[in-house]
Amino acid sequence: MIVTYNWLKEFVDFYYSPQDLADRLTMAGLEVEGMTAMGEGLDSVIVARLESVDSHPDADRLTVCQVNNGQETVQVVCGATNHKTGDLIALAQPGSLLPGDFKIKKSKIRGQVSLGMLCSEKELGLSAEADGIMILDPSLVVGTPVFEALDLKDTAFEIGLTPNRPDCLSVVGIAREVAAMCGKPLRLPKTEIRTSGEDIAQSASVEIEDPLGCPRYAARLVRNIKIGPSPDWLVQRLESVGMRSINNVVDVTNYVMMELGHPMHAFDCRFLSGQKIVVKRAAEGQPFTTLDAAEHKLVAEDLMICDAKRPVAMAGVMGGLNSEVKEDTSTVLLEAAYFNPVAIRRTSKRHGLHTESSHRFERGADVDMVPLALDRAASLIAELAGGEIAPGMIDVYPEPLARAEITLSALETEKLLGIHIDLPQITRLLKGIGLGIAPGRIDPDGTIEVSVPSFRPDLERQVDLIEEVARLYGYDNIPQTMPQTRLEAQSKKTEQKHEINARNLLVASGFSETINYSFVSSDAVQRLQLASDDPRLQTVKIKNPLNEEQAVMRTSLVPSMLETLARNLAYRSNDLHLFEMRPVFFAAEGERASRQELHLTAAITGRNVPVGWANSAIPVDFYDLKAVLEQLLTTLGVKAPAFCSEETEPFLHPGKSALVKSGKTVLGVIGELHPQVQQDFDLDQPVYLFDLNMDLLVTLAGQRGSFVTPSKFPAVERDSALLISAEIEAAKVLDVARRSLGKYGQDVVIFDVYAGKGIPEGQKSLALRVRYSATDKTLTEDEIAKAHGKLVKSICHQLSAEIR
Repeated sequence: MIVTYNWLKEFVDFYYSPQDLADRLTMAGLEVEGMTAMGEGLDSVIVARLESVDSHPDADRLTVCQVNNGQETVQVVCGATNHKTGDLIALAQPGSLLPGDFKIKKSKIRGQVSLGMLCSEKELGLSAEADGIMILDPSLVVGTPVFEALDLKDTAFEIGLTPNRPDCLSVVGIAREVAAMCGKPLRLPKTEIRTSGEDIAQSASVEIEDPLGCPRYAARLVRNIKIGPSPDWLVQRLESVGMRSINNVVDVTNYVMMELGHPMHAFDCRFLSGQKIVVKRAAEGQPFTTLDAAEHKLVAEDLMICDAKRPVAMAGVMGGLNSEVKEDTSTVLLEAAYFNPVAIRRTSKRHGLHTESSHRFERGADVDMVPLALDRAASLIAELAGGEIAPGMIDVYPEPLARAEITLSALETEKLLGIHIDLPQITRLLKGIGLGIAPGRIDPDGTIEVSVPSFRPDLERQVDLIEEVARLYGYDNIPQTMPQTRLEAQSKKTEQKHEINARNLLVASGFSETINYSFVSSDAVQRLQLASDDPRLQTVKIKNPLNEEQAVMRTSLVPSMLETLARNLAYRSNDLHLFEMRPVFFAAEGERASRQELHLTAAITGRNVPVGWANSAIPVDFYDLKAVLEQLLTTLGVKAPAFCSEETEPFLHPGKSALVKSGKTVLGVIGELHPQVQQDFDLDQPVYLFDLNMDLLVTLAGQRGSFVTPSKFPAVERDSALLISAEIEAAKVLDVARRSLGKYGQDVVIFDVYAGKGIPEGQKSLALRVRYSATDKTLTEDEIAKAHGKLVKSICHQLSAEIR
C-alpha cells in the first residue's frame, strides 16, 4: 500500500516529520518498507517563460528557445512540439540531477548551445508517460522551483501490510491509525450530492440471486457526463500512489478506492441489456472477456455481475470489455458492493487475475462503506465530468451482516501483556481506532463490551483486542522482562530410546539416513505389484495438494527408498547403504481420517567395500543386509528372531526373500528386489532391502543383554555332520539345537552345508559345531559326550535326521 504524507494530512492534523511518522507507523504494526521524497534535490528545476520559439537551423524536429528564468534569458534546444512563445515551462538548469541519475549539462545540439532542458512529467518522475513538455499555469511566478510552485513536494510511504489488515488498504485507514497515535480527530471527506432528472428506479434495477456471495449491492446513475482527461491534481494524486490515469470517470473510481479503500466500477449504461444488474453465479464453460482483453472460461462457482442477458463484470475482480466506459459514454451506472472474500479469492486465483479490487475484496472490504463510497464517487464524477446525478440510490441489502460484540477484561489484558493498563485508558485507545464502546457499558468487574466496526473483520476474540491495546499503547513502552520458567529434566521414553538405538546402529554400520516427503504420487505404491485388496493401496488423499507428485500420504517407505536409490544411481553413485525411519499413513474408518505406523526401511546396492588395491570388487548380497538386521534385532533385545522363507512381499524376489519374525509375530520382510519392480523404478543393479514395522518391533524389544562373566575353565567344541531333508531350513535345525543345549551347551553354529555327490537325492549334509563349557569346573569327556549325544539325538528325532 502506497500513501503520501500530504494526502494523509487532508484527513488528520498531525505534527510528525516524514521520518518520525514512518517510525511510528512501523512500531504500530504497519511496517514502512520504503520512503520516496518527491521533489527532493530538484529545486534547480524552476518555472520559466518562453520568450521566443524558433526552428533549429540545422534540424527540422528541434526548436531553439529563449527562456527567461527570472534572472536572465538563456538558450535551450528542445525536441518537443507542444510549446509556444509565452508558455510557462519547467526548466532544468545545468547541474540538475533528474530521476534516473540523469544529469543536465551545458551542451551543443547540432551547433546550437543549450543551457538546460525543458522537462516533461516523465522526466521529473511525475508520470510514467508524457506526450510533450509540461505547460504550466500562467499564474505561477517565474524563477520558483517547480515542485514548490505546484505544491508537489511530498513523501510517499510504501507500507507492507499483513493480510489481516484490509482496513489499512486506504488513505483513510492509515489516517485513522495516525489519528489514534496523535490523539487528533479523523476527518472523512465531505460529500455533497445534488440530484436532478428522473429517479434511478425508473432507469435501472438490481437483483441479487446469490446473497451469500454478494450480501450487499448498491448503485447510482450519473447522466450527461463528458469523458475526458482528469485534472492535474487527480492525475498527480493517482500517480503518486502508483496508479495510471485513464479518464476522468475511471480515475474517480480508482481515486475513491485508494482514498476510502472500497473498490468500485462504472458501467456504460448503453451496453447494459434491460438496464438491469443481476448478481449470480456463472454458467459452466461460458466465455467472458475482461477489460484487459483476455478471454476466460468461467466455471459455475464464479460470481458474476450480469445484465438481463450476459455477464458484464467478474464480481470484485475486473470489469468486462463489453460494458467498459468509452470516449463517447454519456451515462454511467456506478457500482459499489460487498462480496464474500472467499468467493473473490477463489475466482481471482482460478483465473490468474490479481487486481487492486480483488486484493481488497478477498481480504474483507467494509460493508458499511458501500453508500459512502458510492456518494463520494458520484459527487466527484458530477464535478469533474459535468454529470447529473439521478435522484435516489439502489441499495440491495437483504440480510445486514451482524456486528461482532466482544467482552474485554482489564485483568486478562494485564495477564497477557504483563503490564497494568487501567480500563479508562484501554477505552480511550480502542475508541481512537473507531471501535465502539457505548456509555454505561463499562462493568464494575473491570470488563467492557466492545462493538467491532465493519472495517475491522480481523477482530474476532478478546485476544485480538488485547493485541490492539498493546499496539496502540506502544510496544516500545512495554518493559522488557525475563519470563519465570522452570526447567524439568525428563528422560526419553522407552520407544524413543529404541528408535535412537536403531538409528545409531545403522549409521555405525555405514548407512546414511534419508528424509523424504510423506506426500507421494498416487501411483507410487502401485509400482510395487501389490494385490488389489492390499490395504496399502487405500491411500489418504491430500485435500489441496501442491502438485500431482504429492497428492496422497504414503502407505509404504519402499517406493520413496527406491526412487532415492534410482536418483543416486543416475548420478553414478553406485555403492549405497541407505535407511529411512518415518511414519506411514493408512486410511481409517470412523472419526479418524487416518492411522499411522512407524516403519524402518533400509536398502543396499553396489559393492560391499570401496574398491582399493587390497579390496576386491565384491557386490553386496542378501547376507550382508541380513547381518545388519540380525545385529539390529539383537541390540534392541528382540527375543528369538527368525527368518522364514514363506511367501513374503510381491515386490521382493521369490526364493530370495524372507519374513522377519519374533515368535508368531511378523515384524517385516527382507530380501532382494523383484526384477520387474527393479526395472519399473529404473534401477540397473540388484537391490537388497528390509522393511520393518518399528511400532511392533518396539513393543517386542526387551532390555539390552547384561554382561556375563566368562568362564575361567576351558571350553570344548564338538562337530557333527547330519543328513537331513533338503526342504528343512537351517533356522529350524538351529532352533531345535538351541533348545537342546542343556546345562553345558553355550552356542551352536552351522559351519558347512553340502549337497551333491555322495548325498542321497532330496537330502543335504549340515555340519554343526557346538561349544560346551562350565563356570565351576573343567568338563570331563563323559560329560561332554553325554551332552552332545543328547543334542544330536534330539535333532535326529524331531527332524528325521541321521548322523552321517
